Amino acid sequence: MIIPSLAVRLGINEAVVLQQIHYWITSSTHVIEGRKWIYNTYKDWQKQLPFWSESTIKRAIRSLEDQGYLRSGNFNQLKIDKTKWYTIDYERLEALEPTESEPSFAQTELSSTSACIIEDTNLNQAIPESTSEITSEKETPVVEIIHYLNEKTKADYKPSTYKTQEMIRARIREGFTVEDFKKVIDLKTIEWMYDPRMCKYLRPATLFGSKFESYLNQKSCEKSLNEEDFDLDDEA
Repeated sequence: MIIPSLAVRLGINEAVVLQQIHYWITSSTHVIEGRKWIYNTYKDWQKQLPFWSESTIKRAIRSLEDQGYLRSGNFNQLKIDKTKWYTIDYERLEALEPTESEPSFAQTELSSTSACIIEDTNLNQAIPESTSEITSEKETPVVEIIHYLNEKTKADYKPSTYKTQEMIRARIREGFTVEDFKKVIDLKTIEWMYDPRMCKYLRPATLFGSKFESYLNQKSCEKSLNEEDFDLDDEA
């Protein structure tokens, strides 16, 4: 249940988001400059708050930032990781004038169930220690693999892209290693990089798709210009 008086002052969407962020801050172990911070992508926030679109969540977060109640930053180890970190400016929140019958907002126990009473267990489950999946120890290979691909092909693919993460995870579940990914990248870069027809297929969707094993086990780097051998779906 949201706090009605907080919703009146900040806006109902903003109040819901602020309460959700507060919930995770209370258990966060990431302390920077004396404040607890959490980090998450808009897509992951939307998974927790499935009754809203990503654009609605973005607007609420930006509104809280503009009003000064939410601080954001980027403390990721890799510059290519743009996942935002958040903390609440409790001092500014404390300055809000409650009515005579209300406790101060910063001292109020904010609900973890966000906007309304709904039977959605996602809102009551703990977010993983790394709420942006690409930065957890388990998902570190995703960043390493995409960084390697970018270096070899002079590209700028994002390790935070959901489809890319899922393709890499699928191959890893099949038993392939980071070195296997690098081998495929090396082989196909040599074969396709300077081929004006095939260079566009130096992308995660093609390299890490259903033909990954055949690429890994190819015997030579001879060019094959039969397009039916490749995933020609242009979606990244």
